Amino acid sequence: MTPGSPGRASRRRAPHLAVCSRSMASKTPVGFIGLGNMGNPMAKNLMKHGYPLIIYDVFPDACKEFQDAGEQVVSCPADVAEKADRIITMLPTSINAIEAYSGANGILKKVKKGSLLIDSSTIDPAVSKELAKEVEKMGAVFMDAPVSGGVGAARSRNLTFMVGGVEDEFAAAQELLGCMGSNVVYCGAVGTGQAAKICNNMLLAISMIGTAEAMNLGIRLGLDPKLLAKILNMSSGRCWSSDTYNPVPGVMDGVPSANNYQGGFGATLMAKDLGLAQDSATNTKSPILLGSLAHQIYRMMCAKGYSKKDFSSVFQFLREEETF
Repeated sequence: MTPGSPGRASRRRAPHLAVCSRSMASKTPVGFIGLGNMGNPMAKNLMKHGYPLIIYDVFPDACKEFQDAGEQVVSCPADVAEKADRIITMLPTSINAIEAYSGANGILKKVKKGSLLIDSSTIDPAVSKELAKEVEKMGAVFMDAPVSGGVGAARSRNLTFMVGGVEDEFAAAQELLGCMGSNVVYCGAVGTGQAAKICNNMLLAISMIGTAEAMNLGIRLGLDPKLLAKILNMSSGRCWSSDTYNPVPGVMDGVPSANNYQGGFGATLMAKDLGLAQDSATNTKSPILLGSLAHQIYRMMCAKGYSKKDFSSVFQFLREEETF
């Protein structure tokens, strides 16, 4: 264990002392695994707060700018665990998370007792629970902490973290997550963070499709898109998809629709998250009629060449699919 970092038992016996001790140890290295569209700016915000990083990504090129900045790059997740007792993972899928934690060169091969492992990936809540059990067997602590807000919020440190895990460990997680987000919310036991994220993204997909449909209809009825967006955003139809992330090119600056739908949150990832919502709905016997339809729409988009575009490209997809 890194000197100055308290073990799990000591944090539970004296939570107030634990927070203090964690703060004094704040300059000890933090591991970060996964430097994609979201992980990259998140890791940079930790650097801005003075945390030395131990970095790993399956694509070495993703690590180069961190290495150039003086951060330490290692060859596998196990090496991250060997050098850091606080680790954040930000990975695309459940399979990627399982490999990073439980694989042949995974975190659990060299994790130290008392380590705090925070997974900010959006994955199946059941997978989070299984990983937590494996981590606990090694004497370490696992928390799921998926994020909302997108790449822009990741860059500006305005993410929302939805955290699941042992409540006594929340303050230790909050110290790190607060460097990357403006809202860090404790949701309950392991898996509840993922549950909150899945529900949020299902609603986001539905509202984005609704915004795209309304904008497309209004444009075809002769309305100027900027005027229509202005009206929607001062009326009862207003939502995040219309006022912050409008899907129509030319309506807003600084969003993917203004850049040929490049960057942002990919349609493939939205389809994946909607699949998680579909699975959870089946397991809990919850009707999600619009959520299921949104899942099918994003799957169709991915099959028709939109997989690497931002999820707001559903507007472009609807414009081209006049046969609906």
